Amino acid sequence: MERKMKGKEDGLLWDHGDLMVRREVRSSDYMIQGEHDDRTAPQFRGRKTRGFYKGRAYDRSRRDRQRGNQSGGFGGPGPRSRLEDTDGDVTMSDNSQDNTSQHRFKPYGRPFRKGGDGRFDKDRRQGKGGRGGGGNFRGDRSGGSNGGGRNRSGWYKVTIPHGRKYDKKWLLTALQNICPIPFTPVQYHVDHNRVHFYVDDSSASTALHKCSHKITDTDGYKVEVHVNPSGLPSFLLADLKPEHLEHLKQCMAKRFDGSQQALDLNNIRTDPDLVSQNIEVILNRKTNMEAVIKVIEENIPELTCLNLSNNRIHKLDELTDLVSKVPHLNTLNLSHNELKSDRELDKLKGLKLVELWLNRNPLCDLFKDQASYISAVRQRFPRLLKLDGNDLPPPIGFDVETPTTIPPCKGSCFGSDEIKALILRFLQQYYSIYDSGNRQPLLDAYHDGASLSLTTPYSTQNPSRSSLGEYHKDSRNLKRIKDSTIRYRLLKHTRLNVVAFLNELPKTQHDIASFTVDVNTCTNTLLSFTISGIFKEVVVDGKSRESTMAFSRVFITVPVGNNGLGIVNDQLFIRMATTEEIRRAFVAPAPTPSSSPVPTLTAPQQEMLAAFSQMSGMNLEWSQKCLQDNEWVFNRAADIFTQLKTDGKIPDVAFIK
Repeated sequence: MERKMKGKEDGLLWDHGDLMVRREVRSSDYMIQGEHDDRTAPQFRGRKTRGFYKGRAYDRSRRDRQRGNQSGGFGGPGPRSRLEDTDGDVTMSDNSQDNTSQHRFKPYGRPFRKGGDGRFDKDRRQGKGGRGGGGNFRGDRSGGSNGGGRNRSGWYKVTIPHGRKYDKKWLLTALQNICPIPFTPVQYHVDHNRVHFYVDDSSASTALHKCSHKITDTDGYKVEVHVNPSGLPSFLLADLKPEHLEHLKQCMAKRFDGSQQALDLNNIRTDPDLVSQNIEVILNRKTNMEAVIKVIEENIPELTCLNLSNNRIHKLDELTDLVSKVPHLNTLNLSHNELKSDRELDKLKGLKLVELWLNRNPLCDLFKDQASYISAVRQRFPRLLKLDGNDLPPPIGFDVETPTTIPPCKGSCFGSDEIKALILRFLQQYYSIYDSGNRQPLLDAYHDGASLSLTTPYSTQNPSRSSLGEYHKDSRNLKRIKDSTIRYRLLKHTRLNVVAFLNELPKTQHDIASFTVDVNTCTNTLLSFTISGIFKEVVVDGKSRESTMAFSRVFITVPVGNNGLGIVNDQLFIRMATTEEIRRAFVAPAPTPSSSPVPTLTAPQQEMLAAFSQMSGMNLEWSQKCLQDNEWVFNRAADIFTQLKTDGKIPDVAFIK
């Protein structure tokens, strides 16, 4: 933005397009090379003024900050901070004394204002303590700027607000590239949305502080870097020495109750045995807690009750290992500690706790009532029955952590042996014709007024992409078909129409061994039963379909002739088979339908077949299949038959003679 000076004896005018701002000029105000003093707020043109901050000053920058349009203002980063950078990446809180160099006037820049401690923001940005610059850096109490003062520990803590969203490798690489002094980040960790790490070099800490707002992320925001002097990080405090670990084991053994499988580590820091040996065990230190958990894992992994109260614990990161290392733990006491958020409990969600103590932790004061407190805790531990010593109502709902399985199928239900023989004979004849390639003979199986309907599962996906596409067009799924006229038209009436429709369906091969039959109704004049099983489509026009399907079929039949059944209603439901159904399908040998169950055999083969049929109880057709598959070796066929029968893989139809 070009600044234009106009010759006026009573002041200077800056022309900023539509904005004309007059400023009173005193000899003390006019700086080198026309530089203005940012501490003086610009006034409206033509308004009489009586010195600094008298009258109603026009503070455009303050209004912009309140609207969130100023980087570092009250409203957070605005469009200006993301979309433009008029002076490039500016080092915040720079100690450079080159304050007289000429630069462009920024009408929307943040003016210096007096802070609550009596110092101007300019002083703050020059590193004299307080909250200034992009890095929000504070010197230690002994004075100094940007970490240059005395810091007895020599350690500095670097904080990246909202650093959680950045990839660790990207963030550290970006800082290393822009920081002029090499540094080694120590204990990089995430705390809520912030990222922290430590450095032990004062020069590196100062350089890192100056990197604030110099890195732009992929969203266009500048990355803030806060640096603060730090005491010796707790994780660097001396670990327990080997001889100390031995004393710790003895102390824990003394506190262990074998009859209850309970370990009491309440206020272990003050244990007389440890204090007498000058051993300090502080469980809010990472290394100390890890040492305790290691002792538990190696010596008492069957622990069921653990008391960690009064140990100043404020985080539960190290306790996450309890889920795998102490799987039987069901009672945990964390009372009288410093847990500030219930989100810490997420780190223990794998524990199957039935009793938990959290009282006298700051997190307990965050809930509006007892009900919300119980709900938040039970959300993490659904099996919990006691909280802070108080009994809880029994949990409602399913225990999702307990594995559940569908009960295995119990097989067919016929009601009587007479009905069983009748149905099995009917099904053998029906499916031998159905799978033969010519379904016309099925006319004899249907009543003159028979009807048939076909249904496939309801789906919002394109049916042409499914293996059920051949059946979907004729599906009478009532959820899909709302029009009563179409519903009626999809019903196939009379046996001629039924068999004609069946002839149009893809050629199939059914797995007889997969059939299960349930008789629904049985009277002298009506027999209704449901059959379920697996089938696959066979080669059609030189193309083989790999899909295996499952079906369920309800036959409503009436007596026909001496010992026959006639179908009056046929309801066929077809779906894709499950993985388990596919795995078990077509395992048992299936006989090839033929008009003669015993083709021409040699005399020894016929004798063997008769003996095998008598021994196994199977009919001749299935006995011959078993012998043929085992190359007519009687003993081998007998062993295979025994194994298949034990596994329940031989269908009932094999025993119909």
